[in-house]
Amino acid sequence: MTVEDLVGTFSVSGTNQEDGGHEYRGTLKLWLDKDYRVGAKWLINNEQEQFGTGFFKDNILVINFYYLGENNEKFKGVVVYRALTANLLDGFWSEKHGDPLYLGEERCFRVTTEQELLN
Repeated sequence: MTVEDLVGTFSVSGTNQEDGGHEYRGTLKLWLDKDYRVGAKWLINNEQEQFGTGFFKDNILVINFYYLGENNEKFKGVVVYRALTANLLDGFWSEKHGDPLYLGEERCFRVTTEQELLN
């Protein structure tokens, strides 16, 4: 698999980095910049935007991400996805100020139609 195979939109299902792992849904858009680095934008629960950049090697995608919280406070973290196929990413993530006893988890499924994005 190549990094070009990952470009597109994915539906996201995940759990937060906490005891009990609060569930969330969203979308993830992946693209390549001119140097073939991966750009990423998440929209979580139709309200929180997150942004990141990363790289891909041996079917592993690593993205450093950030988002703005209350009072425009910047939160940072890293997500690691295993590309099971070009259409399915399985990952885990951690934020700098998250609970160090837990990891967040995400599964990303490629969206091929507008209807899939709505579900």
